[in-house]
Amino acid sequence: MDGRYVLYVPTESSSSGPYEPFDQTLPLKKFEEERYKTFTDSRNGRVYYYLTIMGKDEDGVKDTIDVMAQNLNIADVTLKAGENMTDDTKIERYCYNDDTTKCDRYGGLYQWAEMMGFNDSCNTKSCADLIRPNHQGICPKGWRLMTRHDFEVARSSTEYGVYGLRSEYNFTGNNESGLSLTGSGRYFYQERYEYIDDSFFMFYPKELYDGTVVSSQNISRDSDGSALSVESKLNALSVRCVKLK
Repeated sequence: MDGRYVLYVPTESSSSGPYEPFDQTLPLKKFEEERYKTFTDSRNGRVYYYLTIMGKDEDGVKDTIDVMAQNLNIADVTLKAGENMTDDTKIERYCYNDDTTKCDRYGGLYQWAEMMGFNDSCNTKSCADLIRPNHQGICPKGWRLMTRHDFEVARSSTEYGVYGLRSEYNFTGNNESGLSLTGSGRYFYQERYEYIDDSFFMFYPKELYDGTVVSSQNISRDSDGSALSVESKLNALSVRCVKLK
């Protein structure tokens, strides 16, 4: 034993049979230094690690955020490739390659309207008037969706830039920030899963242009920078949550 303790989440099944839950401490930076606190999502009993990060926003203003060091993993229904998120009474997710063990390790993948907690019609029309400050979406009560402001605070918290945001565990970073980004990939246009262990994608709660595309963050394992990109709302990406102040 190396002195770490492991918080286990409820066992999820896969097509290959019983599955030993992923050790959620592996992607974290210097876990033994107790940088992280824990939060239990009462909706499914899943335990998340989070930490306080101090930095500056895109305008150079100092700020502090309490942010999850893991991607959100919550669902009432797990969909298969080819199925769309149309049940607005339940939280729906995709797991990479339709394998629920990937959701345990990397978190779920969610279309924009699902992440926002909106009707699925918001994936194909503008719903900008429904976006609120501190938008909760599918984050737990007391938490909100991560914004570009939050991302910039995390990025500026380390002299290593994006390298300091990526996990040391299979994602070529030093994770000096503690944000512990991993290559969770995406589900692209309801056609294919791609970029596992290669890229991290995250929607922002912000529309662009005609409302059918939104702002997102894209970080690859071999890049020295991060791309503020545009994604279709029908793509399914990872979700990060920030604690309300």
